[in-house]
Amino acid sequence: MSKKTLVLGASIKPNRYSNYAVQRLVAHSVETVAFGLRKGTISGVEIDTSLLNYEDIHTVTLYLNPKRQKEYYKYIISLKPERVIFNPGTENPEFYSMLEDNNIFFEEACTLVLLSTNQY
Repeated sequence: MSKKTLVLGASIKPNRYSNYAVQRLVAHSVETVAFGLRKGTISGVEIDTSLLNYEDIHTVTLYLNPKRQKEYYKYIISLKPERVIFNPGTENPEFYSMLEDNNIFFEEACTLVLLSTNQY
């Protein structure tokens, strides 16, 4: 599977869904990069604490509430991903329209469910 994915809002805390998402993406052989507030490693993936200009990002999966997303709008759009996944609790109609204006597909879905049902 070559849908390089950025997990935005990754946490080193093992009980967080973003942590599970990194683990599951790696287990499904999805090339994964992660951004979070604290450095750490999840399943061999280093969590970056500064915004990098990642190449060839297919999917950005969000684990930030809508208020926290605002500061990342331009950054996410600049990556030109093919899609953005809004996991439960991250739904954001304001950002949806910006993504539409930039021809970026988005969906309200759960990354973990998509992976477990082979719909990722």
